[in-house]
Amino acid sequence: MNFQPLGKRVLVERVEETKTTASGIIIPDNAKEKPLSGKVLAVSSEVENVKVGESVVFGKYAGTEITLDGKTLLVLNIDDVLGVIK
Repeated sequence: MNFQPLGKRVLVERVEETKTTASGIIIPDNAKEKPLSGKVLAVSSEVENVKVGESVVFGKYAGTEITLDGKTLLVLNIDDVLGVIK
């Protein structure tokens, strides 16, 4: 993948959540909400507090979706990243 975010942006792949509840009920795709966390795939040179490979949490309506190599990814402004999951 050849993508380098510009400005204060990061490239994130959403982390898919489980498709069943704790009691075993299967949740259909059209009833699920998009995940609000993901793995950082690329970081612009201006971003200092997030690194490639870290898991982050972001706002529900944040970012711009793009498709690269058949995957739907999210380009986020660093201000839309709410925190890093340790």
